[in-house]
Amino acid sequence: MTDFHALNHDQQVARLHDLARHALQHWDGQFADIELVKFRENAVFSARRHDGQRVALRIHRNGYHGEAALRSELQWMEALASAGITVPQIIRTQNESHLIEVTHQELGDRHVDMLAWLPGATAGTSEAGVQADTEIDFLFNEAGALAARIHLHAAQWQQPDEFVRHAWDEEGLIGATPFWGRFWELEQLSEAQRDLLLQARRTARTDLRRYGRHLGNFSMIHADLVPENLLIEGPRLRLIDFDDAGFGWHMFELATALYFCLDDPRFEQIKAALLAGYHAVKPLTEADRQTLALFLMLRGTTYLGWIHTRQGTPTAIEMAPMLIERACRLAREYLQA
Repeated sequence: MTDFHALNHDQQVARLHDLARHALQHWDGQFADIELVKFRENAVFSARRHDGQRVALRIHRNGYHGEAALRSELQWMEALASAGITVPQIIRTQNESHLIEVTHQELGDRHVDMLAWLPGATAGTSEAGVQADTEIDFLFNEAGALAARIHLHAAQWQQPDEFVRHAWDEEGLIGATPFWGRFWELEQLSEAQRDLLLQARRTARTDLRRYGRHLGNFSMIHADLVPENLLIEGPRLRLIDFDDAGFGWHMFELATALYFCLDDPRFEQIKAALLAGYHAVKPLTEADRQTLALFLMLRGTTYLGWIHTRQGTPTAIEMAPMLIERACRLAREYLQA
């Protein structure tokens, strides 16, 4: 079997496209206009069913989630939809499965699922931040309210048996083997930067234990509330991409929403709108608010772990300088606070 990662981009896309065409046979209907729309971690294809419905076909990358975890993600999305929270509709296979496993001669085994396409325009990108012409108060007030509704639902939701998702908890963030990687081992870090991050890591362990975890501040979270996952359609805001969803602190969710806006000149307005929107639905305590610097720092270290485990990829190479500078800045601000 060909090493997928040894192929160039066009060769990878061609093989993924071939797998997508093969996988579509497991769903009802005939599909056309199969186009790759996103390829960073998972590969997401757009396709048009014979009845005109546009769908998103996700080909999941190897090594991130197993079948049980992927099924659990889709089950949670169905539960959110049942509670009136607009998320992409899961389209089950011909035999009513949430997802399938497809074997490709050159790609090996890949899990694939299908979602109905949600209309709307993304609020921005992780690299460039929020678009300049975006109505900040509307976007982040709605994003905060949406996050609060998700957290309230998660706190009272009875999970199905065999529900499996990772955790953005103490061990998942700063344990011996964090979920996204041992960030302090990133080769591009100077000794001074590494020492700073390790000091912040030690302090965070104490602060997380002091803050504690209970249903009021910790549950299932989306964990990727970044601009490119927020879809705006008129007066509506919708959330996509639950791939990173897991158990975590609610304030970690809000820190994630703010992280790629830190250099935006409107940051204070963004933060105020986000917290106000959240607080109006699920009131924040003073203890919650005081953890924002902590969770911004922790969010920054996760991205260092991410690029550490993806050394040599175009995204890691491009974003490493910014992510290192930002993580160290957040660590200093956290320790000073």
